[in-house]
Amino acid sequence: MMNEAKRKKLEAKGWKFGGAQEFLGLSDHETEFIEFKLKLAQSLRAKRLKRGIGQTRVAKIIHSSQSRVAKMEAADSSVSVDLLVRSHLALGTSGPELGRIIARPLAKAR
Repeated sequence: MMNEAKRKKLEAKGWKFGGAQEFLGLSDHETEFIEFKLKLAQSLRAKRLKRGIGQTRVAKIIHSSQSRVAKMEAADSSVSVDLLVRSHLALGTSGPELGRIIARPLAKAR
């Protein structure tokens, strides 16, 4: 976190501060959708690691490829929310568990 004096000095020189939503000009619902997708992606990876299986094994379970699983775990823009949800279900995530995943706060990036 930046100290207040430094921040004011930079703002006086024209610098602006804010989050990703402001920087990218996202609406509240766009931001919420991105967070929704990130939660599903992070939890998919966590479930895979908890089960002690690799991306290749997950790919076989969901009839896909290892590279697609990697993209899913990274919340790549080419991956649909539908695919993330279907993959969770294939790995044994229940409907109520999906609800808890969506309801909890987004984990901070590593």
